[in-house]
Amino acid sequence: MAPEVSGPPTRQALRAHLLAARLAGAVATPRERSLVRYRLFAARDPRVTLGLEPESDWRFADLLRLMGQKCGVSADPKDTSGQDVIDPDRTLAALDAFADRLATVAATGAPVLFGTGHPGSLLGFYAALAEGLSAGGCGVLTPAQGRSVDITTRFGVRHYNLDYVRGVAMVREPGARDHRSEPGAHTHSPLPVRVALAAAAEAGEGLPALVVGDHGWVCGAGQLGIEAIGLADSDDPSLFVGEAEGRVSVVVPLDDTVRSDYYRPLTRYVLNRACLSQ
Repeated sequence: MAPEVSGPPTRQALRAHLLAARLAGAVATPRERSLVRYRLFAARDPRVTLGLEPESDWRFADLLRLMGQKCGVSADPKDTSGQDVIDPDRTLAALDAFADRLATVAATGAPVLFGTGHPGSLLGFYAALAEGLSAGGCGVLTPAQGRSVDITTRFGVRHYNLDYVRGVAMVREPGARDHRSEPGAHTHSPLPVRVALAAAAEAGEGLPALVVGDHGWVCGAGQLGIEAIGLADSDDPSLFVGEAEGRVSVVVPLDDTVRSDYYRPLTRYVLNRACLSQ
C-alpha cells in the first residue's frame, strides 16, 4: 500500500508517492495492450481515437516514438511484453502544466466543464478541483443533466444517462443506484461531451472555456475546438496525439485505474500550485 501524504506534498514527496502507488514507474498497464491500441489508432479505429480526427498520418512507429517522448514508455518495437513504464518526472512536469492552466482559468473566472470516463477511480480527483475552482469564482457547468446518451460498445449499443456528481459529469445505466453506491460507467466515448456541449449551447449558457477530464471528454472537446486538459494512461495514445497536434493543451501521463485515494496527494499538489487550496 502506498503511504499517505498529508498536506500539499513537496515535489520530491509526490514523486515518491507516484512510484509507491504505481501511478508512474512500473504501472499495471500491460505492454501488449498498449501496442495493440497503438496499432488500432494507426488504423483510425474509433474505439481508440476517442473522437479525435488526427490531422497527420500517424503510423505505428510514429505513435511508439510519441508515447516514448510523452510517457517514457519503451520506444523499442522489440519490447513486446511485460508492464509499461511511465516516467514520473514527465508526470510531474505535466501536473505542473495542468495546475498552471487551472490557475489561469481561475484568475479569469471562466466557466469549466468536468467529465470522466473513469468515475470509479478519478471522480474524487476531479470533484476536488471542481470545488476549488467554484470557490475561486469559476462557474462549473452541468449541462444536459439526465440526458440520454446511446454509446456503441463491444456488446452493442448501450443506453446511458448523463449525470453529475459534485460537479463532475459521467454516464450511468438507466435505473442505476444512486451515486453513494454506484460510481457510474467506464467509457471511452466522446458522445457524452458532445451532448453536454450541445445542451449548453442550446440553453444559452455559453460554452466552457476549459474541459477537464479524460478519454472522450478531452478528445471530443479538443476536436470541437474547446480547450481541454486531462489525464491519460500509456495505452491511450489519442490524448497525446491531440496534444502533439495542438488540440489538447495538457495531458498528464499516469495509471488511471489505481485506488481512488491514491490520487489525493496529486489533488493537493495541483490545488496548492494553482492557488486553489481551501
